[in-house]
Amino acid sequence: MPRVLIADDHPVYRDGLRLMLTSTGEVEVVGTAADGGEAVALAAELAPDVVVMDLQMPVLDGIEATRRLTSGEPAAAVLALTMHDDDESVFAAMLAGARGYLVKGADQEEILRAIKAVAHGEVIFGPALAARITRYFALLVGAKPPTEEAFPQLTSRERDVLDLIAAGLSNPQIAERLFLSPKTVRNNVSAIFAKLQVADRAQAIVRARQAGFGR
Repeated sequence: MPRVLIADDHPVYRDGLRLMLTSTGEVEVVGTAADGGEAVALAAELAPDVVVMDLQMPVLDGIEATRRLTSGEPAAAVLALTMHDDDESVFAAMLAGARGYLVKGADQEEILRAIKAVAHGEVIFGPALAARITRYFALLVGAKPPTEEAFPQLTSRERDVLDLIAAGLSNPQIAERLFLSPKTVRNNVSAIFAKLQVADRAQAIVRARQAGFGR
């Protein structure tokens, strides 16, 4: 059972997250911190497996706190959980040593999966962020990502799901890859079919691959 420290300067969100995680019985919340400085001090005292870290906090921001935690002995696994999903924040957290990055609004199952993943040494990002990072590195190596102009009616998550549909993944595989519940994937697939005005998966795959998805 991963031992978790929560660092967030918003008491309502911090306490709500603590209660939610505790209620699952799948993680142990060993402490909470209201700023980055307190997070670093408590991590040294409590030695949690994972620190769930907000980025915008007083005294010491989450980026610097992450840098100190991941360079310490023993190094803590940091999961950024924040309102900010801009490229600057994402890559700053990565460079500071965060093993995961989720945007607030992620559901209970996504947060739990991410905590367990980083506790076991994996690197995990929310679906939209993972797709953005993939496209970023694809551009660095000269690969052609799916065109941004294709299917503007889709949300970023629906585009992520469509990309995996085009790659031939089943709904359970997509749920596992994107750390989503099967129900969420089914809902996204139904929305994609409706927005693309296709009757089935085969038609969706054809249209998606023509637009550069699934590569």
